[in-house]
Amino acid sequence: MDGTKEISDFLRSRRAGITPEDAGLPSDGRVRRVPGLRRDEVARLAGVSTEYYTRLEQGRAGNPSAEVVEAISRTLRLDETEREHFTDLLRHGTRTVRRAPTRAQQVRPGLHLMLETLDQVPAFILGRRTDVLASNRLARVVLTDFDALPATRRNLARYYLLDPRARERVGDWERIAAETVAILRFEAGRYPHDRQLADLVGELTLQSPEFTGWWNDHRVLRRTHGAKHYYHHLVGDLHFSYESFQAPGDAEQTLCVYNVEPGSETAQALQVLASWTAPEITTPETRRPS
Repeated sequence: MDGTKEISDFLRSRRAGITPEDAGLPSDGRVRRVPGLRRDEVARLAGVSTEYYTRLEQGRAGNPSAEVVEAISRTLRLDETEREHFTDLLRHGTRTVRRAPTRAQQVRPGLHLMLETLDQVPAFILGRRTDVLASNRLARVVLTDFDALPATRRNLARYYLLDPRARERVGDWERIAAETVAILRFEAGRYPHDRQLADLVGELTLQSPEFTGWWNDHRVLRRTHGAKHYYHHLVGDLHFSYESFQAPGDAEQTLCVYNVEPGSETAQALQVLASWTAPEITTPETRRPS
């Protein structure tokens, strides 16, 4: 990724979303050729010179102080995730970094065991760039069977945006897909030299009609919690309240659990799915003779 362009595009997208009226600025009678705030207005509100803010937006300001970053973040009304993303972009800036190939992520046995213990609800572990590193049986039934895919294709963003079945299974598909793109944007700020992430973005750009528009919004999100709605052809609608947890000892792995209200229709539907998809238990009496 071009660090200079990322800083410029992100800041321009954020000031474009704030009108002078929102910022409490009086009208100066000038014809506005850009949406939202102008650079000089952001600079005035943040207490820096227009020249300095211009250099900052162009990626030429070096390492701004924490006070300047805070003032600009406050002026542009960045939320916590956006502030962290802004800091990531400034940290990497225009530096060219040579990095060794990243090792493939692996899930330790204890986390695999945890997934199997969570056998009443869908649960899975995401790694960098929304790679699906592990999933339990109900997650494979409700979403898709990631284990049946080649290891290099097990990716949640790729599933949502490129698998035609996802549009049928994911309720409010457009919202979920757009949020997933925002999560990828946040990851791109943290790991701008991730070759596999760049390849994924390129693939989605070429194959998903919606991806480019969402990517160019520069919206960023972090996996936390929320609501998910899926549809399964065997049991109908499924409503979940999901929670995401950073795996202890590995900040680059996230445990995602799709919780349900006990006794709800979704809980009953999951019981049906679990019974229909339960692995066959082989006993000595039912084993075929060799």
